[in-house]
Amino acid sequence: MTVTPLFQKRVRIESVDILRGAIMIVMALDHVRDFFGASGLNPTDPANTTTGLFFTRWITHFCAPVFFLLTGTGAYLSLGRKSTRELSRFLFTRGLWLIFLELVVVRCFGLQFNFDYHLTMLNVLWALGWAMIALSALVYLPAAFVTTFGVVMIATHNLLDPIRSSNPLWSILHSPNVIFSNPEHILFVAYPLIPWIGVTAAGYGLGQIYRWPSDRRKTFLLRLGMGLTTAFIVLRGSNIYGDPFHWTTQKSAAFTVLSFLNTNKYPPSLLFLLMTLGPAMLFLWAVDGRVHRFLRLALVFGKVPMFYYLLHMPLIHLVAVMVCYARYGEVHWMFESSNLAQFPVTPPPGWGFSLPVVYLIWALVVLTLYPLCRWFAGLKQRRSDAWLSYF
Repeated sequence: MTVTPLFQKRVRIESVDILRGAIMIVMALDHVRDFFGASGLNPTDPANTTTGLFFTRWITHFCAPVFFLLTGTGAYLSLGRKSTRELSRFLFTRGLWLIFLELVVVRCFGLQFNFDYHLTMLNVLWALGWAMIALSALVYLPAAFVTTFGVVMIATHNLLDPIRSSNPLWSILHSPNVIFSNPEHILFVAYPLIPWIGVTAAGYGLGQIYRWPSDRRKTFLLRLGMGLTTAFIVLRGSNIYGDPFHWTTQKSAAFTVLSFLNTNKYPPSLLFLLMTLGPAMLFLWAVDGRVHRFLRLALVFGKVPMFYYLLHMPLIHLVAVMVCYARYGEVHWMFESSNLAQFPVTPPPGWGFSLPVVYLIWALVVLTLYPLCRWFAGLKQRRSDAWLSYF
């Protein structure tokens, strides 16, 4: 098979890395808010939230959809230096690796700082691992089929919303729930697989456009982004299909807008994905071929997203432990995993900081990780060891 020179060597698409890095930076904001924000307040509930708190949470909604989408895109782009069989094997083994990281490394060293396994959450790496395993089978099919499979799954999975079942398999596939519980152990699925596999498959199809000439690619990204965003506005406005929860008129026009934007993430509804992926396509269009100076920070993180992910959560939790000890003289609650309702921590009365403090801690976390990520990005650029591709 003949390939273009672009794909005969290890070349990264900078616009893709910039978008990936930007959402990794924003992701840290959500996790800082988890540990340092006011407890017991739902930031997306228009009846109780503030505008600042709502958008602090809302902007982080872009992270998971974009990361799953670009996982598929990256898989397609690697076909230039891997055969289909090699790509399938890599996706399968990396998927298993991500599931291990979720269940052991992130759970014990990032979220909960304990090994008791009283509470285990199946979060984003769990779903991403299974999405990669599913894609390892799909890559043997034509890219057009994989794309169609993903788009149809995204567009139609909300037809399954009326199904109510306590079956653990159904919770794994589509309905977040506790799938195992006894006095000693709780296993909770936060990221069901069906919609996320669809997003990854659609991302695989998106990778095809990076073989197109620049002008054609940018025109497509602009039209796709505008089309997805318009579809979100029209469908959301109709309140007919695409999300299990309708928007409603609130106490003011501003809070009605919040209700309009408050789409369902668990699992990600069609409208949630249109709302996030549409602007993401416009971002890719805007940065295609133009790397602005202020985006260089994102470019570094986008080259080593897994390395960044595995470092940022323990760092945030460790900072929270130190702040807690300085404030209260004890930190035992920072290691608990017994209260599912207030996961990831069960704070004492008075814990929590204002949004400006949360944003300050977020900035410090990101800046602290930058030198390490820059070093690791350089290492990956200089070396071709197989193990590096797993981080």
